This record gives sequence, C-alpha cells and structure tokens, in this order.
Amino acid sequence: MEQLINYLLHFGQLNQQQIELIKSRAVTRTTKKDAYYHEAGRIPREIIFLTAGIMRVCYYNNKGDEITKYFIGENNFIADINSYNQHTPSTEYIQAITDCEYIVFSKADMEELSMTIIPWDTIIAKITAKSLAEKVNRISPMMTEDATERYLMFLRNFPALANRIPLSYLASYLGITQSSLSRIRRKIR
Repeated sequence: MEQLINYLLHFGQLNQQQIELIKSRAVTRTTKKDAYYHEAGRIPREIIFLTAGIMRVCYYNNKGDEITKYFIGENNFIADINSYNQHTPSTEYIQAITDCEYIVFSKADMEELSMTIIPWDTIIAKITAKSLAEKVNRISPMMTEDATERYLMFLRNFPALANRIPLSYLASYLGITQSSLSRIRRKIR
C-alpha cells in the first residue's frame, strides 16, 4: 500500500486523513502468470495500481494475430481509460506476464475519492498526462527505427523488464518475428 501512497504523493499533497480514506477503499488482488486480468469486449469497471509483476496490453488484428501494444511494470496504474470513462467495451486484453499483485479501485470508489479529496482529480489528471506522454514517447520512435534500434531502445528504456518478458511477446511488441529477434540478440552480444 505504501508503494501506491508514495506514487500518489509525487503528483500532489495528501494529508493523513485523505491517505487513510484512500487506503480504506483499496483492495489488494493477484493474477497468476499467463492469466488475463481483463478481456476485450468487457466494460472496465475498475482501475488498478500494479505493485508487483508485469502485465501486457494486447489485441488481435484482422488476421487473428496477437499484437502486443505495450508492457506495464510495477508502480503504474492500468486502465483502458477510454472504455472506462465512456462505459464502452474494451478492444484490448490485459494479461499477466508474471505473477502479479495489484491494488484495485472500483469506479464507485474512484468517484467517492474524487468527491471527497479536493486534490484527487488534479493528481489523477497529472498521472494520466504522464502516462499518455510516455505512451506517445514509446510509440513514436517505433515508427521510424529499424528492428535493431527498436530492440536497443527497449533495452535502454526498460532494462528491468527485458529479461522478464517472453521473447514471443517482446518480438510482437517490436513488430518482428521471434526468429528475427533471436538474430538481433545474437548479433549485439
């Protein structure tokens, strides 16, 4: 729980009473490796804060191929924000790559925190803006770099994740085949 509170305090001030209210609304859950936390076609009704493990966001293209959009490590919020806010079915899957532990806030709890804690909406807006900027910074270089550069950039940006993600998921994220990724890895060692 302290991970969550410390993370929130990077984005705004909270007094002890507000912190206790947040803690009282938080529920800790786990998802086992390879299980799906969320499946496409469902309307998200909660937001989670990942405290341990790695999750990936993926979808299926029109050919039926599974495509990894991005990975999410510890100390990050996870939500399909558009589907969550608009109450529409998600088009994405969220899968645990490792055993994961996370803190859950239901939509009703988020609304209560918003109405009760004055700086809550500002804190959430700052977290959302940071996440969107990180997403753009992740995707933009992927469009212009070759496969080797994309892999090297991944290693630079996510050194703690590189050895914890199966090669098939990493290759999908990089937009290459697993055999191409293996060749790149051999070449740069």
